[in-house]
Amino acid sequence: MKFIYYLLALLAGIALSIEGAIYGELGNSIGKLESSFYNFFAGTIIIGIITLFFGKGSLGYTFKAPKWTLLGGLLGSIYLTILIISIPLVGVGLAMISVIIGQMIASMVIEHKGWLGSPRVAINKDKLIASGLMVVALFLIF
Repeated sequence: MKFIYYLLALLAGIALSIEGAIYGELGNSIGKLESSFYNFFAGTIIIGIITLFFGKGSLGYTFKAPKWTLLGGLLGSIYLTILIISIPLVGVGLAMISVIIGQMIASMVIEHKGWLGSPRVAINKDKLIASGLMVVALFLIF
């Protein structure tokens, strides 16, 4: 059953690369910040409609949640805007490999420390080797 979730995560990664390429090009047409704004505006409308019909939570509790948990929107905006700026300059492949390396390193530290509600998972030799190989891949792609 976990295989399906791995497959969905793989598809999400594919979608991110496609999205980055599309919004990088849109940024060349309408402006970088405008492209990022369009992405979040369109996404808000689509997710808003889906939430109306299928949502099971309660948005009324949003501001009762711990304040640090609300930073995801800010971080997502920063992430996409940086991609929109960098993809036309360095390309989709290099930008996405850099993103993946950043995600790997940050996730290892977050899990190692047990930060942000994550269970503690120690950094081990295999994880360090995998991260090192990703950095090598970055230089080989560059």
